Amino acid sequence: MAKSTKTTKKATKKKAKKRSSKVARVRTKKAFRTYKEALAYLYEKTNYENERHLRYNVTTFNLKRMEKLLSLLGSPHKKTPTVHIAGTKGKGSTATMLAKMLESNGYKVGLYTSPHLVHLHERITVNSKMISNSEMFGLMNRIYAPVEKMSKTEPPTFFEIMTALAFMHFADVKSDIAVIETGLGGRLDSTNVIQPEVVGITSLSIDHQRQLGNSIDSIAKEKAGVFKRGIPIVTVQQKPEAMRVLKSHAAAVNAPLSVTGGNIDFSYRFETSREHGPHTRICLTTPTSKFEHLRVPLHGKHQAINCGLALAMLDKLKSSGYEIDNQKAAKGLQKVSLAGRMEMICDDPRIMIDAAHNAASIRALIHATGQNIPYDSMVVIFGCNEDKDVEGMLHQLQYGADKVIFTRSNSAKAMSPDDLADMYTQICGKMYQTATSLGEALLLAKKAISKEDLICITGSFYLIGQAKLRFQPN
Repeated sequence: MAKSTKTTKKATKKKAKKRSSKVARVRTKKAFRTYKEALAYLYEKTNYENERHLRYNVTTFNLKRMEKLLSLLGSPHKKTPTVHIAGTKGKGSTATMLAKMLESNGYKVGLYTSPHLVHLHERITVNSKMISNSEMFGLMNRIYAPVEKMSKTEPPTFFEIMTALAFMHFADVKSDIAVIETGLGGRLDSTNVIQPEVVGITSLSIDHQRQLGNSIDSIAKEKAGVFKRGIPIVTVQQKPEAMRVLKSHAAAVNAPLSVTGGNIDFSYRFETSREHGPHTRICLTTPTSKFEHLRVPLHGKHQAINCGLALAMLDKLKSSGYEIDNQKAAKGLQKVSLAGRMEMICDDPRIMIDAAHNAASIRALIHATGQNIPYDSMVVIFGCNEDKDVEGMLHQLQYGADKVIFTRSNSAKAMSPDDLADMYTQICGKMYQTATSLGEALLLAKKAISKEDLICITGSFYLIGQAKLRFQPN
């Protein structure tokens, strides 16, 4: 005898409920069906790197929010020993050199830097290898629920999520140590949740004035916000007002402060050889280490200073118990190459890109280019973001550029080429051209050069990232 209609409907509802429950469990287990979907979700989050008028305060940059997110994830930042690097310029170079020297000593080394030039995954590497799509996809599925839980009242930002993903990845692969670079400032930066083995402060100069202040001492205060009680600090020679702030903050947390070229014996010299061409060599001596006449793998006096800082930080790790062989470290150093730092991306015509994005970096670029790269004249394609020390950058640009072409990157904060041109005219009155895009700027530059000339693209990570992507082989 057939079942009643009522019984059949009841059974159908039960099956449907079971199927619905199964689907819900699947969605909970895997929030995203594809890697592309996961990235789209990440890019939807508030990204202060793209904000035109960014407010720098404890609301926008909230360490308690970051700590809550990490707590929901099981505190991955506490599972891997770290070193912390802050500063205005040279953070990425210093971090990369230190990571490579640790790697050459047999350690599994995580490296977290920002921003990226071409691919988001450049920010998270282990032993010089970028995080893979599948690894990123897995992490995004794991972080989804905690992010959604917080999003109702205190939604995590893009950078906070990226920072958490880095800590998760380093813990997953059981990194022996991770080198962490700050994003903006230091005191309120999302990375400032770690308890590092050593802190490094690179050269300080005016940058991000809207957020960090217009004076070198106000900037130094923000950077010194990463100091932790009793944790050793290493820095380079700074302007007197900046050094006073660093010393005061170090004393306040009873943290020993060392200075390359101060209480750490450090020197450098420029030379040219048949084997290596123009390059810089450095010497650094401490009670526990002696590095003599090491060749700096990156061009420029500024990179010699960064290299000295990386070596001094390595020595602090050695003093605290890490097994470091100086010869292995030196071999690792020679393997360092860094995208976007005086990088030649085309030979015909010769095109170089550099991530100089403040006045001090432009000055260092002009000097290093003159020392290391032969050319008859240099055409600079320049674009920068409006929250930078634009006047300072343009002032330095006039001393090295034979011709300037102003353009803009794809950043929401990019300054208009016409505004840059107007400022440049007021500063020096030199000739210039403007272009609405990088492609147009390159066409203008190619018409203006001969075989012995050099095209240099600089002023913004976004602009040189576009250039690098344009000239990458398919």
